[in-house]
Amino acid sequence: MMKKLLVGLFFAVSGIAAAAAADLSARSAPPPLPPPAFSWTGFYVGVNGGRSSTDPTFGYTPNDFNALFSTCGSPFGTTCVPSASFNMNGSLAGGQIGYNYQFNPSWMVGAEADYDWSNIHGSANSNFILGSVGPSTFVAKETVESFGTFRGRLGFIPTPPLLLFVTGGLAYGTVDGQSAMAPGVGDNGSGDSFGHNTYRCYDPISCFSGKLSETRVGWTLGAGGEYAITNNITVKAEYLYANLGRPESFNAVATMGFGAPSSFAVSSSAVSLNIVRAGLNWKF
Repeated sequence: MMKKLLVGLFFAVSGIAAAAAADLSARSAPPPLPPPAFSWTGFYVGVNGGRSSTDPTFGYTPNDFNALFSTCGSPFGTTCVPSASFNMNGSLAGGQIGYNYQFNPSWMVGAEADYDWSNIHGSANSNFILGSVGPSTFVAKETVESFGTFRGRLGFIPTPPLLLFVTGGLAYGTVDGQSAMAPGVGDNGSGDSFGHNTYRCYDPISCFSGKLSETRVGWTLGAGGEYAITNNITVKAEYLYANLGRPESFNAVATMGFGAPSSFAVSSSAVSLNIVRAGLNWKF
């Protein structure tokens, strides 16, 4: 009888010990850790593409007596060369590099530099009456071949993968301007009744022609949003307004005319770009 009692007591104690060990094991196992929250801190590089537009105006001012008398200063039915306003637009593509620092769960600061090749261009005609030539046309053209920016960024983080930002800084770009009188038909250029060579244009020669290419420096402001697809890949969309200032004026010089040098000063309004683009970044 005693033997049976001892055996039963042994199994009872063993069961209690096993249950306690199992409970202790369950209590000591740490719960699984949540995935780490995404951080915007770090360097990144990427590519971008989009469109841009602007609305320049070209103006024409006679530089000398010949140009003045043959347009604004003659009583014989001539007219001044009117200004030409037109729309420029085109595509762009390039890349960017930058760094973000997320200093608390909701805010970050950063810096970004980018460069884009572009084909932003447009043209317009200015019709007027030129001396004894009669109806004439100046053709104005402008192109922004490339531009870039150096900008600071301030971002708000409503949720870890989403960033809303404002941005601003320095902008620069290569601007080409040109203007020429459209080719036409005229006499042999030997002279008019006053003994002066005329301004008539002979295809393919333009009576007046000039151009300018320069790098302009200005400023930019904008805003956008960026979203983290993974810990390393983000996509973004942004709008930038970039003002490159007013290009230098240039002279459209007579290639054939009165025999004395003659020209018009051609001036352009400020180059102000409205840029909409999307990008893809790789975050280190």
